[in-house]
Amino acid sequence: MRGPISHTGLMAIALLLVASCALAADSNAIHQRVLTLDSHLDTPMSFSRPGWDMMEEHSFADDLTQVDYPRMVKGGLDGGFFAIYTGQGPRTPEGYVAARDAALKRASEIRQMVMRSGGRFELAVNADDAARIKAAGNRVVYQSMENAYPIGKNIADLKIFRDLGIRMVGPVHFSNNDLADSATDPKGPEWNGLSPLGREFVAEANRLGIVIDASHASDLAFDQMLTLSSTPIILSHSGAKAIFNHPRNIDDERIKKLAAAGGVIQINSYSDYMVAVPDIPALDDDMRALGQKYGPYRALSGERFRDYVQERRAIEARYPQPRATMDDLMAHILHTLKLVGADHVGIGLDLDGGGGVTGLDDVAGIPEITRRLLDAGYSENDLAKIWSGNVLRVLRAADAKATIP
Repeated sequence: MRGPISHTGLMAIALLLVASCALAADSNAIHQRVLTLDSHLDTPMSFSRPGWDMMEEHSFADDLTQVDYPRMVKGGLDGGFFAIYTGQGPRTPEGYVAARDAALKRASEIRQMVMRSGGRFELAVNADDAARIKAAGNRVVYQSMENAYPIGKNIADLKIFRDLGIRMVGPVHFSNNDLADSATDPKGPEWNGLSPLGREFVAEANRLGIVIDASHASDLAFDQMLTLSSTPIILSHSGAKAIFNHPRNIDDERIKKLAAAGGVIQINSYSDYMVAVPDIPALDDDMRALGQKYGPYRALSGERFRDYVQERRAIEARYPQPRATMDDLMAHILHTLKLVGADHVGIGLDLDGGGGVTGLDDVAGIPEITRRLLDAGYSENDLAKIWSGNVLRVLRAADAKATIP
């Protein structure tokens, strides 16, 4: 049996506690000073939900959302790139029109959210806008497009979205499309990277000053975008394959090539890309039946939505799945930082799009990333790059090469 702790031991424990509290206080202060941007927020998918208000505080447990104004304030997130996401649909004239209209509607919803915010959110277009908006005490709204399906086969339509202020575009999502192969299409490659139209897409994005986002693209499509683009490209929400081998993650050699070309990898928090998840057909069947019973959950409100959440939580309890933790997330961040340095790594958590880990259920939890980075020896200057400086540098480079006003 151990004896009582000595006076020296008590002093050592007290000093450790003081040091820990000091680090937490210091990390919170630094986190508030540094301009913090997340490069991939799927929050606009909530903007059309019945009765849902960005200015009110919500709960992931209650309504499955992870970002709103009060939680951004709590977490010290100054803003980021709000994604106009369009799921891949039919590659037909009718499908392209429907996708374009859906993307334009989502862009309008982003503007409506900003207008209803009482000035607490501002649209940002150029790289310098973010610091100005933060200095005014407001939140930064850049726009990005996840999946360029809405431009169909008409590359010239990309200018429509650039004129609306979209500054970052990823050509592809979960499935291959007319521009590129996806990293996750079960059918495998269709184009062996970019299609001929996808090569035109790269040139037009460069001309318009749009940052090219290679997240979700196949490795060969990434290679070709990196080679063809006249400006640095970005991975707005990806992970390190060396930490977890998943098609959505990227290998070390490609990360180094991305950095050598001036690009940035923004690390996401999508659990399935960080830990192994078993295939449970019964779970898939039950979730499919739930979807058929209620329809798209973001269209639900009131008691019907509460019933949906209750039934969904019951299904999740029947088939518990492993979930990544903050340690897993930090493993990806710290690995890429060690690999290419603080000039080429950032944060794009994919919140409201499936992101989130144990210890970071929503945006209010992001100061823990800062605390852990400080604990790992990274400086405030490093944090300024990781949280916004790198992505804004890439945006600034795109502006410099653009040939439109």
